[in-house]
Amino acid sequence: MAKGMRDIKRQIKSIQNTKQITKAMEMIAAARLKRAQDAAQSARPYAEKLREVIGAIASAGGANHPMLEKRPIKRTGYIVITSDRGLAGGYNANLLRKVMLTIREKHKSNADEYMIFAIGRKGRDFLRRRGVALAYEKTGLADFPRFSDIKEVAAGAVKAYEEGTIDELVLVYNEFQSAISQRPVDKVLLPLGETASGKAGATATYEFEPSPDVVLSHILPRYAETLVYSAVLEGKASEFGARMTAMSSATKNATKFINSLTLQYNRARQASITQEITEIVAGANAQS
Repeated sequence: MAKGMRDIKRQIKSIQNTKQITKAMEMIAAARLKRAQDAAQSARPYAEKLREVIGAIASAGGANHPMLEKRPIKRTGYIVITSDRGLAGGYNANLLRKVMLTIREKHKSNADEYMIFAIGRKGRDFLRRRGVALAYEKTGLADFPRFSDIKEVAAGAVKAYEEGTIDELVLVYNEFQSAISQRPVDKVLLPLGETASGKAGATATYEFEPSPDVVLSHILPRYAETLVYSAVLEGKASEFGARMTAMSSATKNATKFINSLTLQYNRARQASITQEITEIVAGANAQS
């Protein structure tokens, strides 16, 4: 009985240590979540201004660029944005399940019909284990990445579209809805037909030098890269929200487990004391 009580006490101590870790991770994720949300929101005005300028060119009848034209889709590129670390609940699993489902349904697992640009160690490792070839990978992003951190992979994906290597480019990431809700989404990044449809609602009059086509050739790749960066920032906010929720749940479960083990320990201790009293009384009766 004493050995069993020691085991229970040791288990309680171990779970208490784990609870301290999960609680600390929850607080860190909560602190970083606010900053990540601010970063995601601050990137939106720049993208909106680029969209406004593109809309102005379109409304003037000057939209003429390969990135705006739809063509028969023979090969699709996917930019898959996951995290480098785990302990974030279903953040990565749900997204990667969506990626594999899309590949099976849309491409019948034919590797010639798609190419993957992976951002995040979890996504890279998951796809590698399943034999999915990666055109490009980027890992080790900071908690608050800068545009320069993802520019290479974003520019590579956009260049693949411009050169005709792929005919469609899709962003797959977790859309941040709230701290407890993140939704895996896939959004068509290229072609940018809808952006240049004249619905941007430009409110200013622009003069383009040297010409609208030249401006467009510079601004469209930058706009597409900015959308990738915005998706990365939103993915980071979703990651912190998912990790905060997961660690909060783990802390609550640890508390319940500790309470259960404490009750079990007290019952075992009470049983041990009762047994000792019974033995003492029995010994005293034997001597009388």
